[in-house]
Amino acid sequence: MLIDELREELKAIEPDLETIKAFYKNAGIEEKFNALHSQVHAEDFWQHPDQIKISKEYQHIKQLHNDFQETLSTFDDNKELIELFGENEEELKRCEGDIKILRRKVGRFKIELLLNQENDDKACFLNINSGAGGTESQDWADMLLRMYLRFCEREKLKVDIIDYQAGEEAGIKSATLYIKSKNATGLLTSESGIHRLVRISPFDSNKRRHTSFAAVSITPEAIDEKIEIDENDLRIDTYRAGGAGGQHVNKTDSAVRITHLPTNIVVQCQNERSQLQNKQTAMKMLKAKLIEKQEEEKRAREKAVEKKKIEWGSQIRSYVLHPYKMIKDHRTNLEHHQPDHVLDGDIMGFIENFLVFRASD
Repeated sequence: MLIDELREELKAIEPDLETIKAFYKNAGIEEKFNALHSQVHAEDFWQHPDQIKISKEYQHIKQLHNDFQETLSTFDDNKELIELFGENEEELKRCEGDIKILRRKVGRFKIELLLNQENDDKACFLNINSGAGGTESQDWADMLLRMYLRFCEREKLKVDIIDYQAGEEAGIKSATLYIKSKNATGLLTSESGIHRLVRISPFDSNKRRHTSFAAVSITPEAIDEKIEIDENDLRIDTYRAGGAGGQHVNKTDSAVRITHLPTNIVVQCQNERSQLQNKQTAMKMLKAKLIEKQEEEKRAREKAVEKKKIEWGSQIRSYVLHPYKMIKDHRTNLEHHQPDHVLDGDIMGFIENFLVFRASD
């Protein structure tokens, strides 16, 4: 019966609601809302030196407060309605559409709540590097590149391939994506680390099982005012672009590689039509990496951090295609038994679980 199906639909929403309630409480959002509400409605608030900043924070917290109240209220209303119209098929069909909309809204609101850290709302650079192992690892890096491009397509995130270094026989040595949409950093921070693949190698004539590694790093886009770079500290090289690209690829020396000499950080961009455009994008990436380096050094002073290699023992996620099929995230212990779906960009489940894990850490 339809009423039983709708009860199950509402039951399926409850775990997300519990996550929302727990995070809302633990983050003290209600207390923040009440405190800010009192502050911005005080008679002398217009004289406060941080009026604009506080007002902006209040609007954000107010929106979360209102969405939280509306989400809980809508869930309770739907629960009551399907019981009220238990024998009325026509009314239940109207409820069915409302419950589907509610499920999508609850999922989106949960993500919005969990994306609460400093850089979560920023665009980002996603870099993929193949590990040791030559062609096998380079092919695996290329599979990850496709996975992230498909994810961006699914989630309607704007993305450009700004660097692409092809492997000698197949796959890629490295690639860099510039994901320009809001919340890109928060959504993709779960992907930073070592990814391990176990499969029967298509490059092994003896059909043996191989293990491959690739490293993924996420760098939030930097705000220009936050850092200044001395031009004398840069070595800028130009070269002919290669790999995926438009008609201009391989015709002019438009690709740009910038080396920051004091830190030896190297960035490169080849996707734009002009050398100037590629230089501007590369500089954005350099600034982001320098800020990230500063923050890492600050964290390292507070806590010793061991730099992990692209090898055994340091992976965040395993993708096993043989002898069985399973993908497992080693931080959250989430398992997925349809690798083809995940490798086609269906990674939101891993992202959501990581964000919940991060919030409870």
